[in-house]
Amino acid sequence: MSTGARLVEFVGALRERGIGVGPGETVDAAAAVDVLGLADRGQLREALAATVLRRSGQRAVFDAVFDLYFPAAVGRSEAASPPASTVEELREDLVRALAEGDEEALRALAASGVDAFGRYGSFGEAGQGGDGGSGGGGRGLSGWSAHQTLSAVRPDALLARVLAAMRQSSPGAGALGAALAEGEARARLATFREQVQAEARRRTAELRGRDRIARHAVPPQLDLVSFTSATREQLAQLRRTVRPLSRKLATRLAARRRRAGRGQIDLRRTVRRSLATGGVPLRPVLRRRRPGRPELVLLCDLSGSVAGFAQFTLLLMRALGDQFSKVRSFAFVGLTDEVTELVAAGEAEPDELATRILRTARLTRWGMSSDYGESLGTFIEGWPDAVGPRTSVLILGDARTNGADPNLAALRRIAERARHVHWLNPEPEALWGTGDSAALRYARIVPMHECRNARQLAQLVAELAP
Repeated sequence: MSTGARLVEFVGALRERGIGVGPGETVDAAAAVDVLGLADRGQLREALAATVLRRSGQRAVFDAVFDLYFPAAVGRSEAASPPASTVEELREDLVRALAEGDEEALRALAASGVDAFGRYGSFGEAGQGGDGGSGGGGRGLSGWSAHQTLSAVRPDALLARVLAAMRQSSPGAGALGAALAEGEARARLATFREQVQAEARRRTAELRGRDRIARHAVPPQLDLVSFTSATREQLAQLRRTVRPLSRKLATRLAARRRRAGRGQIDLRRTVRRSLATGGVPLRPVLRRRRPGRPELVLLCDLSGSVAGFAQFTLLLMRALGDQFSKVRSFAFVGLTDEVTELVAAGEAEPDELATRILRTARLTRWGMSSDYGESLGTFIEGWPDAVGPRTSVLILGDARTNGADPNLAALRRIAERARHVHWLNPEPEALWGTGDSAALRYARIVPMHECRNARQLAQLVAELAP
């Protein structure tokens, strides 16, 4: 494959993972490849990152895709792999490399471990050659497994031995030195695990095709991770982005409010001002509007996988509280309860917000299956004053009723009282109305929007906020 074709495929893979690379960046990247060549991968990696990346938080995805499309050699590891006849020999070498912080040795050991212990299936001649392109050159049940390699090597079990080796090289370190050494050792172990995963991914890509592995094995950017399939760690990382995201959205909403304050032309004052310019209205006068800040009510499903989406949105809207005159938060599973104070207190410990709400608020009579009909009904009956003509309501949930009555009449009453009602659904639109989903029935009463990840949520908040 030519270098130009490889670069085009690389850029396409980045776009599929949510990194916007335009024609200008692609031209700059091609110029960088033309000047630097492919000999020094480290230099090439940094040059391409400088030309195609525009935002923070994109580097992890970029590195993973780069390793697939620009390996050192097809069918070979990036570093010279030392022989590893047994697991114990590799573990001994790994302890030494970790204690010394030898990055080159760690890369070589990762490649050696994958080669020795990560292979599965049967490899024929077709599976070992090829140019590593997009075609499926190998057998479908063959490949290299990072999990299998790490299970055999067990690097985390080496922490005590690594710390002992580090103490021997730096005797006399106090408690602070020991704590710093442990943190450094854990960071090096995490780096080794990432190198094993990258090596297994690269080799499997050569066998099965880079496009396929980039599509399925490289995780997307954090703001494109689906709320309903995010891991605990990804949800924790998302919650840490609430503050910077809220500042960005607040700036956007404030600009919208300033523009909304410009009313229609005041004809009388414009004509009077035009007398100074011979009757030509060069400087029209606008009537000043004073739009009040709206009230916001959040009605959130905290059951199952939807809870991560609701929790993130609650924290985000709490951080945007200055943009509204009042923000009230309600949560439900089978019953609805107000959680405004719990959300305010949960800003200090966002990771435990959902657990605290489920433990403190009265959200269900029994079980943890969501009942939208009962929840909407208890909201209308228990808080009739929460929704008024200045209130915007956001309902967060997948609209899956578990076979219960959806209580469309209750949603209709909310829509009649409120200024605006919008429903944010974390499920793909293709699944609305399937199984026990009442999404399409609710969508006939209030606008329903697909909101699967943080990027979509930010766009919707910026568009829908009054």
